Amino acid sequence: MNTRFHLFGLALFAACGAAFAQPTFDSPSPTQGSSTSQKANEMADKGMYKPVEYANAGRPGPALVVIPGEIKSNNASFTQKFGPTNIADFAELELSKANFKVLERTNLGPLLQEFQLAYNLGDPQAARKMLQKGKLKTTKWVIKFDILKAEQVAAAQQGFDGRPVGALLGIFGGGRGGAAGQVVVGSVQTGESTGVWIIGMRYKLIDANTTEQVAQGYTEEKMELGAKGSSVMGISSSEQGGLTLDGMVQRLVQKSVWEIDSKHK
Repeated sequence: MNTRFHLFGLALFAACGAAFAQPTFDSPSPTQGSSTSQKANEMADKGMYKPVEYANAGRPGPALVVIPGEIKSNNASFTQKFGPTNIADFAELELSKANFKVLERTNLGPLLQEFQLAYNLGDPQAARKMLQKGKLKTTKWVIKFDILKAEQVAAAQQGFDGRPVGALLGIFGGGRGGAAGQVVVGSVQTGESTGVWIIGMRYKLIDANTTEQVAQGYTEEKMELGAKGSSVMGISSSEQGGLTLDGMVQRLVQKSVWEIDSKHK
């Protein structure tokens, strides 16, 4: 009898485990499972979000507010895709994971907008008045993240076009062998190009009571984008990929939050 109850309990546990397992989804792509799909997914896996183990995450951090920073780069490709609010959203996510008490900007409403205006206008007295109201009273720090650099600093490309070599084989090779060599070599075309960006981020910790700067830090990362392709006898292949701008920004935020958690909590 006990054995039957034991088996029933195991079955029930297994069913509950399956019911509460994280959902998984299938890909609707017609190339799913093919060699091109495997290569593309391997590259995409390297760019996926990876959580960071924050050293002091077991210790609660003080209450803080993240305000949108500044993007000082004039690069159109970056500024079209990113604004200060996007960066602040990433920062709130990571600071929460590091066990800081993050006050949601959306819940603070116009009060936060007044504070941002006072701070950006360089009026610390007005900013202090804002910090004595409502939920902002418990705030110890105000944090902002600025993009100081976002530019492509290097690019390289190389390739091979077999048509000139194939023409020479046709001239000097002679006979059927030369003609065949001309066709094969002349059909070979390869190309490869790489571009490297450097993106730099600064963070500032501001004392919520005095509006004085407590600490700041800077970090930068390289972002590489590449593509290559080849064609031989009508058979072609190509690959392209690299970390996206939002992935790069999130990694910079993670590095900054890791430093804040390690040095300033």
